[in-house]
Amino acid sequence: MTLTILETVALAMLGGAVLLSLFRLLLGPTAPDRVVAADTLAVITTSGLVVLAALLGSALYLDVALIYGTLAFVGVVAIARAIEGNGS
Repeated sequence: MTLTILETVALAMLGGAVLLSLFRLLLGPTAPDRVVAADTLAVITTSGLVVLAALLGSALYLDVALIYGTLAFVGVVAIARAIEGNGS
């Protein structure tokens, strides 16, 4: 499998975004910063799965991306509510 220039640039940008998000996740000064970084990593992972589906030509990865994105959203909302203090 050979990648075009645009595909290579897209993958490089995804990699850079992962590095920046990991930097914020590890060094974030507050818990909300870390939650936003974790949400950003979830979105990047979802988009990476979509790119993988496009590269491999398999729609199965789109289903996985949809489920992963939904579960990540619910998880981040639960964590944000716990940090905010509104447990109910």
